[in-house]
Amino acid sequence: GPSNSEGAGKVSLLKKVPALKDGDFTLAECTAILLYLSRKYNTPDHWYPSDIQKRAQVDEYLSWHHANIRANAPKTMWIKVLIPLFTGQPLPSEKLQEVMEGLSTSLKQFEERFLQDKAFIIGSEISLADLVAIVELMQPVGVGCDIFEDRPRLLEWRRRVEDAVGKELFFQAHEMILNIKELSNIQIDPQLKEHLAPVLMKMLK
Repeated sequence: GPSNSEGAGKVSLLKKVPALKDGDFTLAECTAILLYLSRKYNTPDHWYPSDIQKRAQVDEYLSWHHANIRANAPKTMWIKVLIPLFTGQPLPSEKLQEVMEGLSTSLKQFEERFLQDKAFIIGSEISLADLVAIVELMQPVGVGCDIFEDRPRLLEWRRRVEDAVGKELFFQAHEMILNIKELSNIQIDPQLKEHLAPVLMKMLK
């Protein structure tokens, strides 16, 4: 979300996270940060392959992801937890149903166009494309929308990603998302609620 701190403005002109500061170099946007880190630290080739066609497949998925999976999956978290927390009232069930329908369409395309019968998105090894996808798809799970249920191919892919990353690290990385409902019990400053409520509501229009 937006941050008004002076420090955030120095790292990201948009004052949003994620943002990276590496010495005097600063960078915003999660995909750009992932690609920068993979190049700087010479990560194993499967994450962002040196083979030009495999790399293009990763790029293709990352480009598609933002307008499809990312356009729908995080909204489940906002609808079921965050917006009710800041506005003090639940959203109509029709809003969640609308988002889930859009997500279902995206998941069908994900399975048929990208996953197909492969172990991972671009083949037999995990890549940055799989990491970007799974982080987004765990968000509905955290708020009780099990998108992997009745989708065996998607579920098997998730299990392969868990194994490739390591189960302990996988669940450590998703701990906050999987426990997001606990936020419902915290007390929010009334002035912060008043400021953020209209902003959050606009996000879903």
